[in-house]
Amino acid sequence: MLKEFRDFIMRGNVLDLAVAVIIGAAFGGVVTSLVNDLIMPPIGLLAGAVDFSNLFVDLSGQGYASLAAAEADGAAVLRYGMFLNTLINFVIVAFAVFMLVKLANSLQKKKKEEPAPSPAISAEEKLLTEIRDLMKAQAK
Repeated sequence: MLKEFRDFIMRGNVLDLAVAVIIGAAFGGVVTSLVNDLIMPPIGLLAGAVDFSNLFVDLSGQGYASLAAAEADGAAVLRYGMFLNTLINFVIVAFAVFMLVKLANSLQKKKKEEPAPSPAISAEEKLLTEIRDLMKAQAK
């Protein structure tokens, strides 16, 4: 059973999947930083110096001044600002995956379009072809 497990793990596609998951997680961190640190601040500035991660709706009706104060009291809140950040993260990751798949598809098309090299004719086949052609010429 241990040998089967080792063989399963050492298959190329399982290792490729593991690498893809690790790279994907790292890429997710980069995209999260891109959104939170570079994209959202200018959008928030354009929207009137709003930090989207602090946007919320207080469901308790207490009228908290900040999300941190509402969460500290354990109030029920809808954190729609965090949802906006997550939505932008998703769109960026989805676009990056789309571009990656598009690139892979175009590379596969180029690979398929390349003509396969014609198989080399052996000496026997060449001789037989010449004999056939001579017999055709004599029959006329």
